[in-house]
Amino acid sequence: MSQIPLHVAIVMDGNGRWAKQRYLPRIAGHKKGVDALRHCVKLCVDRGVRVLTVFAFSSENWSRPADEVSGLLELLGMALQREVPKLHRDNIRVHLVGDRTAFSDSLQRGFEEAEALTAGNTSFTLNVCFNYGGRWDMAQAAQRLVAQGLPITETNLQGAMSLAHVPDPDLIIRTGGETRLSNFVLWQAAYAELFFSDALWPDFAAADLDAALTDFAQRQRRFGQTSEQVQNASSASR
Repeated sequence: MSQIPLHVAIVMDGNGRWAKQRYLPRIAGHKKGVDALRHCVKLCVDRGVRVLTVFAFSSENWSRPADEVSGLLELLGMALQREVPKLHRDNIRVHLVGDRTAFSDSLQRGFEEAEALTAGNTSFTLNVCFNYGGRWDMAQAAQRLVAQGLPITETNLQGAMSLAHVPDPDLIIRTGGETRLSNFVLWQAAYAELFFSDALWPDFAAADLDAALTDFAQRQRRFGQTSEQVQNASSASR
């Protein structure tokens, strides 16, 4: 493909519906979703994407049934133990993005250890958003600037965001047939291209990712300019 996005962000939606269709508990869908994420990371690496940011658990998801929430937290702990060492061997840097204050001390240590272990890795960056919300991100960035005595400007806010360590997403994919952002990367989505897939996340496969990448490659990204300006700039750079 002629144009590969540097940074892809995904709302991984449909785990619960995938499980319901198979008369399984919802947590079975989330477990299958971890397998889909592992596969998606490999696909992104193979296709030349450099950053993947995934929405694993929103700040609103605490209102879900208690057994599902506890199962998700247990699954997160297991993934930190089992998946992070594999990611480290593949030279992948891991960031856990979101409000960590709601988690147990052991999970918070797991976050810190995962980030410390992979901090020097350079081939790919995986951001896992857990207890994250776009509005929370903007609020915490503003609070950080106030605490530092810095003016609240676009540049300063950008630098205080929880994803300031990576460029903004070029492409945002939502699976599961829904067509909304659901409080995901609201600031960073300003000029992202959006793609909505009917595939439930556990079923999200190479063909689904390639459909999104193909669609992205066919779009003209103008960033406020006219089509003529973009075409002229492209011609001048050749």
